[in-house]
Amino acid sequence: MAARQSLTVSLPAEMADMVREKVASGEYDSESAVIEEGLLTLSERDEALETWLQEEVAPTYDEIKAHPERTVSLDEAFEGFRQRVKTNAGGA
Repeated sequence: MAARQSLTVSLPAEMADMVREKVASGEYDSESAVIEEGLLTLSERDEALETWLQEEVAPTYDEIKAHPERTVSLDEAFEGFRQRVKTNAGGA
């Protein structure tokens, strides 16, 4: 098990109440466990965001920079979307 360190943190009253409620409900053994779970979730979210940026956003950006002729304006994209909706709605 990793070494533990003690920290002092200040939370808004609503968050402090939420931490205490999680412990009181038996969902967590301690206030520290609630905070640890929250930080693990934050870390997982940050990792997923970084992966998305590296694997999807950056390659798309690079492709657009390399081939700007393949892009359309936002107005053109919305017009194409409107046309598809109109066609799929039976021309209504």
